[in-house]
Amino acid sequence: MERPNILVILSDQMKATASHLYGNPFCETPSLARLAGEGVLFHHAFTPHPLCVPARVSLWTGQWPHSTGARRNETWMPEGANHTYRLWHEDGYRCGLIGKNHCFDRAEDVALFDVWCETSHGGLPIDPATRGMDWVRPIDEIMEAHSVRRNMPRISPRFSYAHTDFPLENYSTGLIAGQTVEFLRRFGQDPFALWVSIPDPHEPYEAPRRYAERFPPDVIQLPPWREDEFRGDEVPERNKVLYNILGMEDDPTEDIYGVLAAYYGMVHFLDDGVGQILDALEELGLRENTIVVFTADHGDFSGEHGMTCKGGVFYDALTRIPMIVSWPGHVPQGQVDESMVNLVDVAPTLLQLQGYDVPRTMHGQPLPTVTDAAPRDATFSEYGAGGPAFTLDDLRQLDQPFGRQALMRSLRWREAEGRRKMARTARWKYVHDPMGDRDELYDLENDPWELHNVVGESAHAEVLAEMQLRLADWSIQTEDARPVPLPEPEYYDVSG
Repeated sequence: MERPNILVILSDQMKATASHLYGNPFCETPSLARLAGEGVLFHHAFTPHPLCVPARVSLWTGQWPHSTGARRNETWMPEGANHTYRLWHEDGYRCGLIGKNHCFDRAEDVALFDVWCETSHGGLPIDPATRGMDWVRPIDEIMEAHSVRRNMPRISPRFSYAHTDFPLENYSTGLIAGQTVEFLRRFGQDPFALWVSIPDPHEPYEAPRRYAERFPPDVIQLPPWREDEFRGDEVPERNKVLYNILGMEDDPTEDIYGVLAAYYGMVHFLDDGVGQILDALEELGLRENTIVVFTADHGDFSGEHGMTCKGGVFYDALTRIPMIVSWPGHVPQGQVDESMVNLVDVAPTLLQLQGYDVPRTMHGQPLPTVTDAAPRDATFSEYGAGGPAFTLDDLRQLDQPFGRQALMRSLRWREAEGRRKMARTARWKYVHDPMGDRDELYDLENDPWELHNVVGESAHAEVLAEMQLRLADWSIQTEDARPVPLPEPEYYDVSG
């Protein structure tokens, strides 16, 4: 059988519940609903690390960050890594990246891509040269459409947002969707493996006005906030540090609604871009031979816990991501899988569906429902590179008000601090900090917004022990991604 094409659409910083498919009451994503109707939606999908580079490296290697070594935004794809694009290139696929990279920087990896059209949050890179195809839009118009993102209006010390009126096809989402359609028209008759990497809805929070206006204050439903959540001893110090930097309790309500309108406007714009790509696949007769995946690298607070943006904590707003796998005629359609799955499972799933042997270096497992893999009841995430803690005392050394300037001033320190790990089941979440900061345990059945840390309550001692064991087992089982040669089959035959 001819191996299918690959088209992976990765959104940046989109939490699962930004879409009505995951329970959002006001943000409809009809194109994602269309894709889910043609495939399988994974209800409990999580990132291996709620930070861009570690998550992206894990996506393509199928490994956890503690094995790849990509545990900071400065630690990109490691030398010699066994990732999917190496295999696809060797097997004759036309490999392509359209959009945000933040993963591959070694010359030997970039050379694997026949088409390279890179753009990011501020527009095109300093060297806007492409490989394999030119941009479908004039470079000066692309840069003009990103001019506000490069110089955002100051709204609050903690966040900025803008609702603007540039041509839709020049914004990053519109540009990438249009470029993808041109790729499919030009190269779709040959085998391809295309990464469509949309920078939205990551900050800067700028949306086309026509999209932001779909989310006025009477439409947006703010998540519940607990007034004293970060004032007592219940939560870890690093959660308090992040809230002291990003907490919006002193911001005018109209600005909170304004930044959320930009975030959800970006999500809706992104959804339209997905629809544009799906239309092209069908019009060009490519849909039945193309596996399409939609997912995200990590999430965004977008109002939860009184914050926007992200940081080194494990609330579902940051760790739970959308995930849809579709290949009409080959995987079930219109189904929802409730297994606990992870971004590291995408690469082995694609390889198995294509008929390849999954490399033993991959920790991820083929996804259930779209393959014959068994359901699983737990998944994991991690953060940090073993560096020293950034404490409230350290934060107090920075100028006030804190907000974005403190966020960026402390960014690399906070991204490297400690080595926290999370275990997640359908009902429970446990976070362990080996540096001695307070652990976390959340009963997601009774506290879905994760407002009460119950790790110290004796009634949950048995659950806590079980979650600690799950985390320890996972850590041991995945401690080394380098496969050790096993004995030949005859050494396992003890019958004689």
